[in-house]
Amino acid sequence: MDKPIYLDNAATTPTDPAVVEAMLPWFSAGYGNPSAIYSLGAQAKEAVTLARETVAGTLNAQPREIYFTAGGTEADNWALIAAAQAYAGKGRHIITSAVEHHAVLHTCQYLEKQGFSVTYVGVDDQGVVRLDELRAALRPDTILISVMFANNEIGTLQPIAQIGQIAREAGVLFHTDAVQAYGHLPIDVKTLGVDLLSASGHKLRGPKGVGFLYVREGVKLPSFLHGGAQERARRAGTENVPGVVGLGEAAKLAQASMARRAEAERELRDYLIGRVEREIPYCRLNGHRTQRLPGNVNFSFRFIEGESMLILLDQAGICASSGSACTSSSLDPSHVLLAIGLPHEIAHGSLRLTLSAENTREELDYVVDRLKEIVQRLRQMSPLYEDFCREQERS
Repeated sequence: MDKPIYLDNAATTPTDPAVVEAMLPWFSAGYGNPSAIYSLGAQAKEAVTLARETVAGTLNAQPREIYFTAGGTEADNWALIAAAQAYAGKGRHIITSAVEHHAVLHTCQYLEKQGFSVTYVGVDDQGVVRLDELRAALRPDTILISVMFANNEIGTLQPIAQIGQIAREAGVLFHTDAVQAYGHLPIDVKTLGVDLLSASGHKLRGPKGVGFLYVREGVKLPSFLHGGAQERARRAGTENVPGVVGLGEAAKLAQASMARRAEAERELRDYLIGRVEREIPYCRLNGHRTQRLPGNVNFSFRFIEGESMLILLDQAGICASSGSACTSSSLDPSHVLLAIGLPHEIAHGSLRLTLSAENTREELDYVVDRLKEIVQRLRQMSPLYEDFCREQERS
């Protein structure tokens, strides 16, 4: 291949040229502060307003329910911490899942240190939250349920509408981290019963450093950043006008192309899964086979160490990952893979390939061909694989 094959779209995506073009004027000619009363500032404020309206329209929300942030992590932190503080008078119990992104898990751990109680609901072997366990976890002092829309590692989609119904019946707030799903799957916050939703621009070919938090009207959510009246006095700080404009443009483009992209990505995904399962022995597809993100493929390979596999794939011009980009420097196995029941030695041999509609079958054929060689090479170096083969011969 003449250029690298990029299969790590769950980590980040290339910014769409049309998004860059939309952003550029707001770095220079339209540099005004949106809080200023003169026309240069008013133009910037109007650009932010239009982006807010665009984002709201993609969710069937109202513009006043959209608050721009610096990304999904800030939105998650804001949703959990502010909701916990605002509703602490009602109770101090939060429910989340064992497979959440660390932006949620670490925030929950922080809240535990502040005196809140958190229940981490388990998942089945495909990564789907156990609804019976979630219902059983509800208590009179439960104030918030936070379950991600789609898992960033194994791609499994959660039953968001059912969880929303459970939350409504219990009179509990429901937050969903939709960072991986927004712009890739249809989302209607009213139909789903979502009170709070987090998203990030760089997962849908928008810029890095910008995201948003949807806050259903009527939800009491205090400010997270203090120091100014921006974002209707709930999120202080001068607005990132180029970033917000870029997010709005990316959201518009993603909404218009969503059905076409999803169909193309599912075809590529299933083609890749099929070839790997047929041609590489002792592998396991992680996540739900059909109820998963259109472009997500996650495999565990027995007798393989994931980091070595990634290095060799990189040398072959293939960009991949073993899990969340936020934990790429960690030597610990994925908490998601452990939660679905994989033993440590198999969880260590995981590979996440996340596709886009721009990938081709030719690229995927090259990837599988190289992957077969790499797996065989690494297994030949593994004493565990050697012992396994001897055992197979004896039996």
